[in-house]
Amino acid sequence: MKHYDVIVVGGGIAGMTAAIYVRRANKTVLVLEGRTYGGQIINTLNIENWPGDMGVSGVDLVQKIYQQMTELGAKMEFETVTAVERSDNGFMVKTEDETYTAGAVILAVGAEDKKLGLASEEKFTGRGVSYCATCDGAFYKGKKVAVIGGGNTALYDALYLADIVEKVYLVHRRSEFRGDAVLVERLCGKSNVEFVLGYVPEEIVGGKKVSGVRLVSSGKVADVKDGMDLDIDGVFVAIGKLPMTGGFAGLVELDTGGYIKAAEDCVTSCPGVFAAGDCRVKDMRQLVTAAADGAVAADKAVNYSNN
Repeated sequence: MKHYDVIVVGGGIAGMTAAIYVRRANKTVLVLEGRTYGGQIINTLNIENWPGDMGVSGVDLVQKIYQQMTELGAKMEFETVTAVERSDNGFMVKTEDETYTAGAVILAVGAEDKKLGLASEEKFTGRGVSYCATCDGAFYKGKKVAVIGGGNTALYDALYLADIVEKVYLVHRRSEFRGDAVLVERLCGKSNVEFVLGYVPEEIVGGKKVSGVRLVSSGKVADVKDGMDLDIDGVFVAIGKLPMTGGFAGLVELDTGGYIKAAEDCVTSCPGVFAAGDCRVKDMRQLVTAAADGAVAADKAVNYSNN
């Protein structure tokens, strides 16, 4: 059974940054990642808000951080964590194939795409329903699509798709977007982008593939029709994320949304377990805040493992 000073669960920006800072403290660290390292940002073609590297792609940024982490001596294993339990040496971290021990644990498990919750959504996933514009946008060249959401992800998706497709309907349940004003301004300058405000999807329709979406009033905007139909070829869902924390509900305290209760010090309700990145309660979920969390959590974890 291999022992590490710190084990990081999750190989996104927060997790890899945490590993860098643990190694800089000359402590051993293992990062356990069940999917691909880098997290959601690998699907972003052009990042404009990473300090000092405007215009870097998600893949390039992730590769740089991964290389820095591994060159410092951090280790990453592609294994899914099934349990974290207290032990005589601190904690036991179990995966599907191995069991490791650690003096401290950092949970940086991130979040996954939130679903609309429609039966038709599941039916058409992969056949006109997508959660990644940069992954699937090219399939809709010259076609009409709808983007559902009002945050930065939805705005970025609409901007990206506008350069590929014939028409983008940006559907949001409120009268104003939650995302950055500069992105809204750019979208206003796109002749093939139409804002559809005050509506939510009721049903995605089609045969073998998506052919349209039925919208109903959200009740949050005055003077809109009760419903309307859009003839489209694809639906891109960008309504937020769900924290991937379900497996740790018995270890640390979660809020009603499933996010780990941890303040800016990244300290959770379980001594020796720290939370970093999109999985913890916070006001702003950005690359820079994920990296900041990773650094803070690493400092706390190193100090804990020293005691």
